[in-house]
Amino acid sequence: MRDAEAVTFAGGTLDRATHLRADAARLLEDDGARCLPLWHGKPLLDTGDGARLAWLPVASPVFAPDTPAILLGTEDGAPRFAREVLDWDVPAESAATSPFVDEARTAHPALPGHFRFGELRAVMAELSAADAGNAAAAKGIFAWHASHRFCANCGGPSQIDDAGWRRSCPACGAQHFPRTDPVVIMLILSGNSVLLGRQSSWPEGMYSLLAGFMEPGETIEAAVRRETFEEAGVRVGQVDYLASQPWPFPSNLMIGCRGVALGRDLDLDPTEIEAALWVSRERAMAALAGLDPVIRPSRRGAIARFLLERWLADRLD
Repeated sequence: MRDAEAVTFAGGTLDRATHLRADAARLLEDDGARCLPLWHGKPLLDTGDGARLAWLPVASPVFAPDTPAILLGTEDGAPRFAREVLDWDVPAESAATSPFVDEARTAHPALPGHFRFGELRAVMAELSAADAGNAAAAKGIFAWHASHRFCANCGGPSQIDDAGWRRSCPACGAQHFPRTDPVVIMLILSGNSVLLGRQSSWPEGMYSLLAGFMEPGETIEAAVRRETFEEAGVRVGQVDYLASQPWPFPSNLMIGCRGVALGRDLDLDPTEIEAALWVSRERAMAALAGLDPVIRPSRRGAIARFLLERWLADRLD
């Protein structure tokens, strides 16, 4: 796909500067160093004119002195860190929220009102390509630390190391590195139609492409065929790679593929998906425009929406 890297979260601009991680303590004292605050995984946004990431000075009062700073990289030679913000007495938010996505924009008492913490899933389509990619890196690495506080080798508590890109166990000496879980997401086609499905936990009427985790010893092509058959009972022949998307919820790599269906009969696994249907190109176009009475499309910013839009525009190749 010619514009594969236009997918949301693929546009990070930071130089990861892995050679500088051992020198992170000194870089924190650099006059040009800035930190991206995250609160419960939500990046700080400057909402004064649209939405963009808010990079604060290292000494900002929102940071507790002992909270670790993770070196994300450099921008124009200046260090860029991410740091978590501790809880404060948060008032009830007026913004509507739902179990599926948190739309709240939360202010911090030490910052001007136009600075707000926002759930990345809710704001991803509003951010620039650079901001979305940089925020994904920050959210993903903190999510990994939150779920890997103990050594997988001996069970003892591990410690943040290498400017946040490693955890080391003082008890047994084991080292642990950030993980990314690969997920295949499939644009399954049959003539002029695409296969869409939905999970019961999704908003009413929302349909998207089928997807599933890859398993050890499995190729991308095999995973596409297995997941499509397990979920919908559809056999798949030719499989082509299209694009990938870092998906920091919490730490997936979405591998977008096109698959050619060998039949159209559906046999759903109710433990996997609630419903599935073949949708014509014309109906899919109407659904994306909000004109279908049944189908609501996947959200903007998701690779499923990205692939569907390019299929409709004949821009997959």
